[in-house]
Amino acid sequence: MLQACLNGSRGKEFHEATPLTPDDLARDATRVVDAGATELHLHPRNAGGAETLAPVEVAAALDAVRAAVPGIPIGLSTHAGIAPGGQGRLDAVAAWRTKPDYVSVNLIEDDASEMIALCLSRGIGVEAGIWSVADAERFVKLPEARKCLRILIEINEQDVAEGLAAAAAIRLVLARASLDVPILQHGFEASVWPLYQDALMRGLDGRIGLEDGRDLPDGMIAKDNTDLIKAAFRLSRQPPNLPPEVTPSIARG
Repeated sequence: MLQACLNGSRGKEFHEATPLTPDDLARDATRVVDAGATELHLHPRNAGGAETLAPVEVAAALDAVRAAVPGIPIGLSTHAGIAPGGQGRLDAVAAWRTKPDYVSVNLIEDDASEMIALCLSRGIGVEAGIWSVADAERFVKLPEARKCLRILIEINEQDVAEGLAAAAAIRLVLARASLDVPILQHGFEASVWPLYQDALMRGLDGRIGLEDGRDLPDGMIAKDNTDLIKAAFRLSRQPPNLPPEVTPSIARG
């Protein structure tokens, strides 16, 4: 599965083609799905362009995208940086009348377990965002872990070897827990394409889009999200070119 992450917290200053409004998102959704993306991840915005979980703005974004690409699963972020933060995010999600198919929840955040439980109780799938071994260890202990839609291995390290080692260490914790939950692995900025290639080699799901980076595999800036998705499919047909994986050094037990 290839998920298109359309905007994240990016603005027009990052890339002029970053979709912000419901109409922008619907347009981009149509194009990336035509290019082969099978799922979407997006961050609705308010009138000022800020990320929001407010029910009205969430419904506007979801309705526009669903009208453009009916039947395509759509996910939203619940990250702690979305105003008003804290309990306000939980209250907003609880108030949604128009719901996404799934949300991503970062295990590094203090209220991750509460957000996961809330979303599952509302029939919303959960992507558990894991950035580190500590996140993975916290996740596998949650009673809701096996109920999650998938696990997101989200690598922020900008050194490629370090990023691959971090992903390997996370996968080891997950493997030991035998959760049988699908895994999507992705990088950020410098690690986008190496982590995508690594995911391809391992039969894991991936995601590509302006939220994670604007560069193509050759280092040129992509025209838009569609350009990135097309590049991902081209890369999937080529043999991988990765540095040797570093064996993680973590406690055995």
